[in-house]
Amino acid sequence: MPSRKKTAMFASAFFTCVCSFVMICVVLATQRWMSSQVGFSGTNSSITVSLTYGLFSGTCEQFVDAGLQVSEKTFQVAENLSNTKAKSTITAIVVILVLSLLSSLLSSGFTCTNTVSNPYQTFLGPTGVYTWNSICGIFILIAMILFPVNIEQNSLSVELAHGCFSFLQTPIKSEHAYGYSYWIMLLIIFLNTASIIIIYFYDHARYSKKKEQERPIENAPKDVILF
Repeated sequence: MPSRKKTAMFASAFFTCVCSFVMICVVLATQRWMSSQVGFSGTNSSITVSLTYGLFSGTCEQFVDAGLQVSEKTFQVAENLSNTKAKSTITAIVVILVLSLLSSLLSSGFTCTNTVSNPYQTFLGPTGVYTWNSICGIFILIAMILFPVNIEQNSLSVELAHGCFSFLQTPIKSEHAYGYSYWIMLLIIFLNTASIIIIYFYDHARYSKKKEQERPIENAPKDVILF
């Protein structure tokens, strides 16, 4: 059976890993990644399309001139994208988040195993926790980078606005605000970092104690050596 200290430390890491797993599920499930206002030039008036969307679906509204709302509809992101590169990037983000979800699940399993037992294999201990939490954090960071790149380089909001209202002409301006579904990923990175730090402190304390027990004889008192 593991010591009380090990149980407490790995139980804390298990809690952070489970929270990370839940947060990734929230990121995938919610559709508040981006809110955009895209302006288009019209024949006799200016048109503004307001979009709120995530990785799978969203809503779009059309406003004419002084805020007169003309229509509102829901849409599927993949169906509204004609730009292959933008669609591929969205797919890549989803795949990366699913992989991070699996990494978080494995990390939760490793920390849970160490909470209730002492596995013999080295990788099932702190090394495995470091590995899977690091992988999860890296995947989340990549997703956080790819999404803004898709917005700016592939004009994702403009593409989606054209998909909602095909008669729109040339875009003249756009404003973007990232929603809570996007910023939650910062919390996930923090949780993964916290798991690594918790296990590091446990591992470092264990290593220090082991070294102290294996002190060389020259560190022993002189009277013991003479004896």
